Amino acid sequence: MNRRTFIAATWITTAAGTRALSAESAQTGSLVKRNAVVLFQGDSITDAGRGRPDAAEANQQKALGNGYAWLAASQLLVDRPGDNLKFYNRGVSGHKVPQLAARSQKDCLDLKRDVLSILIGVNDIWHRINGKFDGTPASYERDCLALMDQTLKALPDVKLMICEPFLLRCGAVKDSWLPDFDAYRAASRKVAETFKATFVPFQTMFDEAPKLEPPDHWASDGVHPSASGASLMAHTWLKTVG
Repeated sequence: MNRRTFIAATWITTAAGTRALSAESAQTGSLVKRNAVVLFQGDSITDAGRGRPDAAEANQQKALGNGYAWLAASQLLVDRPGDNLKFYNRGVSGHKVPQLAARSQKDCLDLKRDVLSILIGVNDIWHRINGKFDGTPASYERDCLALMDQTLKALPDVKLMICEPFLLRCGAVKDSWLPDFDAYRAASRKVAETFKATFVPFQTMFDEAPKLEPPDHWASDGVHPSASGASLMAHTWLKTVG
């Protein structure tokens, strides 16, 4: 795919997505219904420098950070101004699944969201490789399954979105990361399938991105997306939402 083809495809998809997100179709075509409260949850990729003092206020740029969560939320707020949508971000830099689970009550269950989008996993392998964590793909899968089970018992009507953890082959990322990371990816997909959650294929997306620009264009350290990488993530998240 060349740049011109990619841009054309992006414009076509965006236009189609905007039509799908009209007030008439929002109730049936989109995972995010009218009056929905949406929570983004995860690690530093979701955190993206979000301001803690503003965290309790919906739809605030400072509270949503500078990453894909803000870009996706702001696009829906523009596309659907009369739908009373509310977006929050509770991503925390450096967190792994155990930390996410430990703060689940305060940062998720007590908030009673309609849509919960979770991106977690890169720190589980990164910290394992640098000797700061003893988790494995099996424990990641087990802990994610337990967390989703707890979440759905407390919020049986919540719409779950499981985002695929991702890496790009540059910066801090070495080839030695990849066999285990494929197991983490597979685990995230299995969790989504087990709970019939919506799966957001971020790694699949970033596998295609280097056909346009080198990997460090999208994430200079291989993990944390650039502005271009965050924009691509937001685009994919919105396509998945419908």
